Amino acid sequence: MRKIRSILTIGVLSFLLPYVLTAQEELLLHRAQKAVTTVIVHDIFSPPVASRIYLYTAVAAYEAAKAGDPSYPSFGEVCKDFHLPFDPPEKSQIDSRYSSIYALLFTSSRFVFSDSAMKDSLHAILSSYRITPDIKKVSIEWARKVSDSVMSWAAKDNYGATRKMKRYSLIKDPSAWIPTPPGYFAAVEPHWGKLRPVVIKSIDEYRPASPMKFSTTKDSPFYQQALEVYEFSKKMSVGDSAVASFWDCNPFYLNTQGHLNFATKKLSPGGHWMSIAGVACMKAKASFNVSLKAYLFTAVALYDGFISCWDEKYRSNTIRPESFINAYIDESWRPLLQTPPFPEYTSGHSVISAAAASVLSALFGNDFSFADDTEIGYGLPVRHFKSFYEAADEAAVSRFYGGIHYKEAITNGTLQGKKIGDAVVTQLVRPLHIGSTSGK
Repeated sequence: MRKIRSILTIGVLSFLLPYVLTAQEELLLHRAQKAVTTVIVHDIFSPPVASRIYLYTAVAAYEAAKAGDPSYPSFGEVCKDFHLPFDPPEKSQIDSRYSSIYALLFTSSRFVFSDSAMKDSLHAILSSYRITPDIKKVSIEWARKVSDSVMSWAAKDNYGATRKMKRYSLIKDPSAWIPTPPGYFAAVEPHWGKLRPVVIKSIDEYRPASPMKFSTTKDSPFYQQALEVYEFSKKMSVGDSAVASFWDCNPFYLNTQGHLNFATKKLSPGGHWMSIAGVACMKAKASFNVSLKAYLFTAVALYDGFISCWDEKYRSNTIRPESFINAYIDESWRPLLQTPPFPEYTSGHSVISAAAASVLSALFGNDFSFADDTEIGYGLPVRHFKSFYEAADEAAVSRFYGGIHYKEAITNGTLQGKKIGDAVVTQLVRPLHIGSTSGK
């Protein structure tokens, strides 16, 4: 019995060791980031909109940490259309880490529907932070000023204008995207490609190769790639199915039971990669400032990745495998995963996964192994990866396994995302991390 207790104690300590070795402030930061994701999932934001929330909250957290450290590189040094129009308080007057966590949570409350829940998380997370009343007051004032500046910058990204644009109209063309079962939802964010990116200065520079020409002729490349999706689904292994389910990341999975319809809420693809960034920070025992950078760089990669991808989706407007297969191969066929409500080319998960993997590899190394426990809360087991690129490749191919993408959209989407990720590394990671003197 004593031996069993000893083994159990060792097991518990092994599980807790990364947390024990991490300072309180880092733990609170990661907890705060998870709180943001929890509310994003609860409020069912689409993947592109979720990426926008992650971007601006990460910028607020990063900038708020600058207080009291003249050597801390500002985000405005590399993103010229953003700047703080005021100087931070003196180091002796403020706790910059408290300000950073406060700015993250407070800014997120300004983007979500469940703002009261977000503010509850703010108070719950920061209640354990030991700080004097005077320093707390100044720290909060600074965090709110930073948040105000970020909100002013966000107001100019064209998001508001896209809310007033005409709704997407279906195109009467057999090659074009159409809504799919079971929900037959309207097209998601057809104008997202018009938003202001962070590092992409010209959308055209990151445009992928055009998709292959649509054809219903059985010996045509297009028909054959649809047939490939169909035939693979018939012989898919249990392992392939597990991969598809792990990376499903469908924020609104529609359950249908007779006349009863109800949603199962899940992480968005961006939420999964923000979680991976946190997993990497925990394993690497990253400092507070490096953790802020990991979240910021990942958020930028996701945000710009979705803009580039969505720009292509609504330009090429490619029909989904489910629609093509039902029309020309097997009208009763259904994919393993529910088909998302937007055009097929390129694969969004392939784009943003490659982009995120690029920036995380630049921070933690090309051979950084990790255990991805992101989906445990959704009933899925931990998956182990030898690198971020291995995880990105699996995320990409999962869309083929799930029956919602052709391989061409995955291959070219991965190339598109890698190019975006490399741009983020060049314009943000190197200047703010490799070339900085603070927070290494």
